[in-house]
Amino acid sequence: MKNSAITPENAPSKLTVLSLWLPILAMTIVIVASNVAVMVPINDWLTWGAFTYPFVFLVTDLTNRAVGPQGARKVAWVGLVFAVVLSVYFANWQIALASGTAFISAQLLDISLFNRLRAMSWWKAPLIGSIAASVVDTGIFFFIAFYGSDMNWLMLASGDLMVKWAMAAALLLPYRLLLPRVAAIAQRTATPAV
Repeated sequence: MKNSAITPENAPSKLTVLSLWLPILAMTIVIVASNVAVMVPINDWLTWGAFTYPFVFLVTDLTNRAVGPQGARKVAWVGLVFAVVLSVYFANWQIALASGTAFISAQLLDISLFNRLRAMSWWKAPLIGSIAASVVDTGIFFFIAFYGSDMNWLMLASGDLMVKWAMAAALLLPYRLLLPRVAAIAQRTATPAV
């Protein structure tokens, strides 16, 4: 698949929340599930959230590839609002606050890096963006969520980060497999209904 850049000339003109409902829904589900999973440690250095959270980067990167950074940012912001509200209910306020702060910081970095690297080999933009954004996300999240608790949050953050990096590499396969489908969705989004 050709990795052409989304430019003002070929970007979908109307990126409404309704047209982006599927990635927004996916983003919301992954964030809420991860906020619940992060409260369940596997051992002293890892939580279940490390395995679910990297899917937010998959959603963002596929959206960015399909409709460009403007659409990816819209998915991140709208998904954030839904996820934080739901996370207060399903997790707790401190997890919701940590998640929201870390999430939007990491997402904006991922979107920016991905967009700068999009013309390179198909795997470089999602891998480099996800790895860099995982560092930001993990540091902010674990500091806000667990600072002052009796959990060894530095150990948890280190373990989580290692798994997130491994997941960033592993999620290249579904990213590559979903590219043709995402391109078709992007084409429908860009083509006005008759």
